[in-house]
Amino acid sequence: MEINIQLKSLADKINQLKSKIETEESTKHAFVLPFIHILGYDAFNPLEVVPEFTADLGLKKGEKVDYAIFQNGEPIIIVECKSWKEKLTIHNSQLFRYFHVTKTRFALLTNGITYQFFTDLDDQNKMDEKPFLEFDITNLKENTINEIAKFHKANFDVNNIVSNASSLKYIKEIKKQINAELESPSNEFTRLFANKVYTGRLTEKVVDEFKDLVQKSVSQYINDKINDRLNAALTKETIKQQDEETVIVEDDSKTITTEEELDAYRIVVAILRRKLPTNRIIHRDTQSYFGILLDDNNRKPLCRLHLNGGKKYISLFNENKSETKLTISTIDDIYQYEKELLETVALYETDKG
Repeated sequence: MEINIQLKSLADKINQLKSKIETEESTKHAFVLPFIHILGYDAFNPLEVVPEFTADLGLKKGEKVDYAIFQNGEPIIIVECKSWKEKLTIHNSQLFRYFHVTKTRFALLTNGITYQFFTDLDDQNKMDEKPFLEFDITNLKENTINEIAKFHKANFDVNNIVSNASSLKYIKEIKKQINAELESPSNEFTRLFANKVYTGRLTEKVVDEFKDLVQKSVSQYINDKINDRLNAALTKETIKQQDEETVIVEDDSKTITTEEELDAYRIVVAILRRKLPTNRIIHRDTQSYFGILLDDNNRKPLCRLHLNGGKKYISLFNENKSETKLTISTIDDIYQYEKELLETVALYETDKG
């Protein structure tokens, strides 16, 4: 199973179980150990994952860190865990004390939901105060998953991770600065743009006036870029749908309509019959999906059902005929989308004139 699928599965499990997890120990077993397992390490093998790892810390004896992950007989990651209900704070963490007495280059502080990875970029063999990688496992982005994958047992390379850690650390800090400037532009940020467009003298009053203009300009620019990407994606989706409709004509004879698909069709008819005669609600099965059309017209899809591929989905359409694919557990979940189905009918009926 690919790591992104495993992480998504763990995130779903966390969202379902966290209200029932009361203690730090439960957090470790339910959330942290499964994460370590996703990284390819055997939590039941004491040669790979050592719980309650102890190292002599000068005069202090017997202090323990929750886990140490080993490779070739040496610890490569030390892990300190908190309850999922606790906020993470590195101050007074045992990770600082353990970092310099072990050969590890990486320390992980986690509450099972937020993960913070540390190394020694600022001073060798002294753990940095700020993590170079931080994420919420229930809200992962693709680039973060790529960074997590580097810690997998099959990929682990100390030099590769450390060399990339510096970039990650500064990118994270720069993004914070960008966010701060977007929320409240500083004088320096404002002057950067005002100097290029304003021909007069940049007095304090002018700079203050430009702060609002800069903030609005950046916001509009970002929105425009997002809309451009969305429109490009919608265009691609429309072309894809047209291509699929062409395939339907060619391969229609190869499809097998199941009883479940027919039951789902009857549910859609039951929802729409208040607005439409039943003879206008037509189903057309394909190898890719089970389509339900208005007036047997490919250009008027009411919905599409994907019921034969493990997970079940219903596709709904908006005024631009762009498709939104939603997960359903059973065909009875179709009733939840009564409003959207009726709105789709209304759109086509309005367009008749």
